[in-house]
Amino acid sequence: MFRIKGRVPRKALAWGLPTAWGAMAITYKLACPLAREDSLGARVVTSAVFFAVGTGLIMHVRQALLRELRQVRKVAGAAQSALLRPLPARIDGLNVAAAQLSADRSACVGGDLYEVIATEHGVRAVMGDVRGHGIAAIGTVAAVLGSFREAVHDEPDLGRVLGRLERALARHLRERVRDDPVSEDFVTVLLLEIGRDGEITTLNCGHPWPYLLSGTTVEPLARADPLAPLGLFPLPTELPALRCGTLEPGDSLVLYTDGVEDARDDRGRFFSLQAALIGAVRHQPITPQTILRTLFTAVLRHTRGRQADDIALLVLRNDRTQVQCSAPAGARGTARPTTTNPQPTNHL
Repeated sequence: MFRIKGRVPRKALAWGLPTAWGAMAITYKLACPLAREDSLGARVVTSAVFFAVGTGLIMHVRQALLRELRQVRKVAGAAQSALLRPLPARIDGLNVAAAQLSADRSACVGGDLYEVIATEHGVRAVMGDVRGHGIAAIGTVAAVLGSFREAVHDEPDLGRVLGRLERALARHLRERVRDDPVSEDFVTVLLLEIGRDGEITTLNCGHPWPYLLSGTTVEPLARADPLAPLGLFPLPTELPALRCGTLEPGDSLVLYTDGVEDARDDRGRFFSLQAALIGAVRHQPITPQTILRTLFTAVLRHTRGRQADDIALLVLRNDRTQVQCSAPAGARGTARPTTTNPQPTNHL
């Protein structure tokens, strides 16, 4: 009841003011003797009255549209905040930091997605990029993230997780086609699994490969050709995950969307992410939070704050330690990872 009562005065005001302006103009034209005179002065006054009425109507409509747009953007921003929920600072021994920057600054809504979840199969992460950005991309982000958050716990195989994402996206796109027959959405997706021993397993559908930071070395995690983005072509029947080595204690992975490397300066030069990372690892201590701050600062300086695409960054650092397992006399001890519990660090 309170909601209904609150809306009535607002709607009455929205329709009442234009009606009042129109009534004023008609009354002037019919009732005012000056409006019926043909002299130049009378015509100037009549024109001024109608100009004022027209300007008032235009300003009123403009303000109403701006209020509606601000409300829509506020709701969309809240929806994306719920979808891209803040990640914990530590997940199963991994130090984590993530942030995104939308190209649509006024809407604060982007088409990038990321998530990191600890499961019995290992720590699993997803980084994705929906075609386009803005409010229209939220539904696609919700479909992919919702499916990922369920599938990572249910499916022991990373390929089956990707299959679940493909089916969820296909259902969403079929619903979109009913409302918008010309829409052609697709999503680039990188799935990543880090085992308890640090072994990295990935599946890549059209997404940039992350960078592996080991000491002062910065190299792409893999150079294999990725699969096609989800939504363009059906996935192959067999989806063997790619083993990409081991994330040793102290090493970091930097996942990103292509908006980072596609960022250009005033001369059209692309931003060099690898060069920025090489500069970042020279400064100690190296933490995911400092890497994020360094990269975002460098991108915004490079583009002067006018990047054309959404940007998302996710940094995972292995803060697990190696301890020696007890072994019988004469036997050689083996190292296994264990998780320490330092004080969590804050996000960017």
